[in-house]
Amino acid sequence: MLAIDLRHLTKRYGNVTAVNDLSLAIRPGEIVAFLGPNGAGKTTTIDMILGLARPDEGTVQVYGRAPVDAIALGYVSAVMQNGGLLKDFTVHETVRYTASLYANPQPVSEVLERAGIAHIADRRVGKCSGGEQQRLRFAMSLLSNPRLLLLDEPTAGMDVEARREFWTAIREDAARGRTVMFATHYLEEADAYADRIVLIRQGSIVADGTTAAVKSMASGRTVRATVPNADRAALAALSGVSSVELRGDTVLITCTDSDAVARHLLTQTHASDLEITANSLEAAFMALTGDAEVPA
Repeated sequence: MLAIDLRHLTKRYGNVTAVNDLSLAIRPGEIVAFLGPNGAGKTTTIDMILGLARPDEGTVQVYGRAPVDAIALGYVSAVMQNGGLLKDFTVHETVRYTASLYANPQPVSEVLERAGIAHIADRRVGKCSGGEQQRLRFAMSLLSNPRLLLLDEPTAGMDVEARREFWTAIREDAARGRTVMFATHYLEEADAYADRIVLIRQGSIVADGTTAAVKSMASGRTVRATVPNADRAALAALSGVSSVELRGDTVLITCTDSDAVARHLLTQTHASDLEITANSLEAAFMALTGDAEVPA
């Protein structure tokens, strides 16, 4: 059973098509980064997964159920960037009150510990930093022991160490089978922690794959090797090769199929010190979405 099963989703607001025939399948336990420029349709898609909006066309299922039913069963939790907190409550009071809304919540002390905020349990929310408030939202999302976590800018306001601890907890959850779908403007986080990158532009998916695969879709990879007396013409004739540069005995080959190029070099030449590098995710984002800026 798929964690998220979106089929031919279309959502319009007047003359604007926010989501255009979008299909997406996410398996249980995946960590998926859902990225795109402002106005790409990310929020509208997430709203339909949460049952906050209905598609004009297509279907949405979450663990084989309609979104409203999945949420009622506690299958889904969302961590949004803003709102949802009472400033005069303490951290512990906030989580305890939220827990009272569930039939079988996880222990308050456990979710506080998992979110890394047990040590500030008695602090008033209004005195918490932005990063601490975001971790509080994360703790609240864990109370129903959800199968699916939807995260919007989950580490906004966190320092480097807090972000690392947050993603360590997320990966531990995913190893137990929890599915995570997140939107972020920290593309280095998507690169480092997502199993899969989904890029959306103008309501349609333009790339879907591992970070390495998405990077290579933009402008390929570069294969670097030491190849004495390299035959430039023969290398340029290989499938998927877009350019070959010789620097003495060093060869730089830009290509879309680095595996094939590497096999050729290692089996048909005297290549050594072979390296394969990809462009940054930010470069791929800009190339594939046609946007001059990373998501804000």
